[in-house]
Amino acid sequence: MKITFYGAARTVTGSCHMVEAAGKKFLVDCGMFQGKVTDQILNYDEFPFNINEVDFVILTHAHIDHSGRIPKLYKEGYTGTIYATNATMDLCSIMLADSGHIQEKEMEWVNKKRKRAGKKENEPMYTAQDGIDSLKLFKGIDYNQEIVINENLYFKLIDAGHMLGSSIVEIYATEDGKTEKIVFTGDLGNTNIPIINDPVYIKEADHLIIESTYGNRLHGTLEDQSEKFINIMVDTIKRGGNLIIPSFAVGRTQEILYEINKYAKKRGIGKEIKKIPVYVDSPLAVSATKIFQENPEYYDKEALNYLLKGNNPLEFDNLHFVTTSDESRALNEDLTPKVIISASGMCEVGRIKHHLKHNLYRPECTILFVGYQAKGTLGERIQTGEKLVKIFGDEIAVNAQIEYLDAFSGHADKDGLLKWIDKIKKKPKNIFIVHGEYEGQQAFKNAIIEKFGIPCVIPNYEESYTIDGKFINNEVIEYKSTRYDILEILSTLKEEVDLVSNKVKSDLKNNISTDELISIQSKLNSVKKALSKVK
Repeated sequence: MKITFYGAARTVTGSCHMVEAAGKKFLVDCGMFQGKVTDQILNYDEFPFNINEVDFVILTHAHIDHSGRIPKLYKEGYTGTIYATNATMDLCSIMLADSGHIQEKEMEWVNKKRKRAGKKENEPMYTAQDGIDSLKLFKGIDYNQEIVINENLYFKLIDAGHMLGSSIVEIYATEDGKTEKIVFTGDLGNTNIPIINDPVYIKEADHLIIESTYGNRLHGTLEDQSEKFINIMVDTIKRGGNLIIPSFAVGRTQEILYEINKYAKKRGIGKEIKKIPVYVDSPLAVSATKIFQENPEYYDKEALNYLLKGNNPLEFDNLHFVTTSDESRALNEDLTPKVIISASGMCEVGRIKHHLKHNLYRPECTILFVGYQAKGTLGERIQTGEKLVKIFGDEIAVNAQIEYLDAFSGHADKDGLLKWIDKIKKKPKNIFIVHGEYEGQQAFKNAIIEKFGIPCVIPNYEESYTIDGKFINNEVIEYKSTRYDILEILSTLKEEVDLVSNKVKSDLKNNISTDELISIQSKLNSVKKALSKVK
């Protein structure tokens, strides 16, 4: 048995792992790379494996960094089964089509430039129709249902508590008369997240592949941060500003609505909350909310109790769902203080960029981040303190109040991940750490070894290992091509140039000395001369 890592390897996105066991080859997830340009180019490369040799796919959940290359897989000829929970299948029915629509729109913009330059037009990675057509390969299954592939291989999905329908994968493979249990956590959920259940603790595992998004960080408690969230909302509205919440359309948006609704029913502050207009400005989020409402069997006890009392936890007075572009534009023309929840969660695409452009420069407004911001994204740059950002070609000053609440995260933090491992009675022989930034993964690895003494591996892209964690050296193909290296350098240079540019532009009090300015100018001239020779 062996496993090869084709994504989420020393990075947070692009989850895709090939398992070879009991005479079968299958994928766990087939996600899209997001964030840095140097990661995104991998989406357009050919798959680094033979599609015709893939027997089936197991999808842990619907988020695009886990499902987003399934239409590409289909487009290039894959005809096998994709197993997922019924809720995941429902969510993918809207998310994959939406992703294809985004690919088409982005390529349309690129091709306008290429056409003007006399260059051949490019095709999108896949279309909205490809996303829809790929759904014919899906087979919806229930939690804890045993799916028998052959007499030596079966698996089941259990609740990961990350989002509606998210799964931990338990694989049972028999070779040479010996059965081994291989467990993929997928994205392991935070505890006490609204609407959905907490992640299930498993009893045993021989080998574990675990995510590490927050492997070196701790979250605040949801109880404390929910109250802080409400205070931020009320305070922003009182000073005449808008509260802008970049949010993942599926999962996070619904959790935020649930919290607002919960506090709107409390005495005292509830009266103020009920007066605040709340807009969900994302067609995908609107569709996803409907799917949440149609799948109450995945709800936790608290959410079910709301339903039993005749109260839909995702509906309340003054909640408005925005679908058309005209309605979205109108939000920024209306001066009434309001809450706008919009996608994308990392501020890279979608309507959120328009709302940031119209609100970032206003000191009375607040930008509230409630989810992970990948390195290099617009969201990460705003969250980490950049004072000037470029949106749609315009430079926008960051004057708004910037807030971050990590308790709304759908991912377990370091303590949550360690607790989940601790609950395993028969501990795994080895652990592979995926879906995290390398620095955080190293810290998480040290914590695991210190607490449990279990050997850990942090695989790189396209590295193959025996299931016992032994590196298969002759099967590794280095993916960081010269093209990748060049783009990595250019990306770093762009970040540095932006930082220097912002520093010079925002230095209104002339704190930069003349000598320092001359030094900056000299260094930039050197770079300019070097780059001019590359053309």
